[in-house]
Amino acid sequence: MDNTQFIKGSLTAIVLKLLEDNGRMYGYEMTKAVKEMSGDKVNITEAALYPALHKLVEEDLLETTTEQVAGRMRKYYSLTKKGKKESVIQINSMLEALSSVQLLLNKKLSNG
Repeated sequence: MDNTQFIKGSLTAIVLKLLEDNGRMYGYEMTKAVKEMSGDKVNITEAALYPALHKLVEEDLLETTTEQVAGRMRKYYSLTKKGKKESVIQINSMLEALSSVQLLLNKKLSNG
């Protein structure tokens, strides 16, 4: 089953969780971390990630800093104060939704 749509819908929670755990990261680092953490089962494309990052910056959930690394400019993302609060909400909401789906998939309909 292609999990692309599910991941796309979960992208905000995934990004917020990564930044909650790691403090700050740049885009490629996030895609690499997701791929490694999922055992190569989840790939987040740059085409999906960067619009999501820009939206989170616009919503004041993320802030950016730019640094020169090995002669190249690199943009790092980190949680704002508002982002830290939203991270808890998004992660708990995602865990609750996953738990509900798991219950539905594991239950048999009783014809009572």
